[in-house]
Amino acid sequence: MTLELLSSVQCFGGEQRRYQAPSTALVGDTIFSVFLPEFAASNPVPVVIYLSGLTCTDENAVTKAGAQRVASELGIAMVYPDTSPRGDGVPDDPEGAYDLGLGAGFYLNATQAPWSDHYRMEEFVVDELPELLSEIGGLDLSRVSISGHSMGGHGAMSLALKHPGRYRSVSAFSPICAPSSCPWGHKAFSAYLGENQQLWKAHDSCELIRAGAQHLPLLVDQGGADQFLAEQLKPELLQVACEETGFPLTYREHNGYDHSYFFISTFMEDHLRFHAKHMM
Repeated sequence: MTLELLSSVQCFGGEQRRYQAPSTALVGDTIFSVFLPEFAASNPVPVVIYLSGLTCTDENAVTKAGAQRVASELGIAMVYPDTSPRGDGVPDDPEGAYDLGLGAGFYLNATQAPWSDHYRMEEFVVDELPELLSEIGGLDLSRVSISGHSMGGHGAMSLALKHPGRYRSVSAFSPICAPSSCPWGHKAFSAYLGENQQLWKAHDSCELIRAGAQHLPLLVDQGGADQFLAEQLKPELLQVACEETGFPLTYREHNGYDHSYFFISTFMEDHLRFHAKHMM
């Protein structure tokens, strides 16, 4: 694979980089960002992969989530993939909706036309991205954790649950906890996976936990004033599933906080210190 370095800027003693690379999984070029702390120049460092939410690219969290200062202090690299395939020939929602198509890959492998040729975000994040990262140097890819926000919180949880042993820990900000039971999930899963709802369970964190997914440390932060809380996110379903199975969930709800990057940046330090405990 051939990585092209698009940009690099100094940040908290380290480097914030942006790369472009060809992707077999996505059938086209993809762009992702990497923060390398200064410590990576002399010692391979552990990695947190951060999956963003609907409408985002790799750049949103890089500029708004506020991870670099603490990541630099802890000696952790941050990796920010895009949220969907992009480019000529990549299908999008015909009505231009924000919750399907470009910016809304839902971190799964689509099986239905026209999506199945490009929308293979699960394969990209789990299999192809580590191969790309191995070309960079300074990263210890045996120590990887995963985090995300909203759709990306769904992605972080579901990928960690589906691929035991791949990630040391998982965390999420305002995740879509039960996509099989909310409008965002119904729309995306129907399009990408088809109408057989039994197949959706393989991408629903609550269903994966109930099915006996291997335990790993899970931290979820949720804003109490989140406008999507009741209809789309449904953390109460995740709490019930974890209680029923003894899954090690730490769930925190914060009064007054919404769904925005202000919320994410407020608690990002907690999440990075959580992951550091399980990767160091």
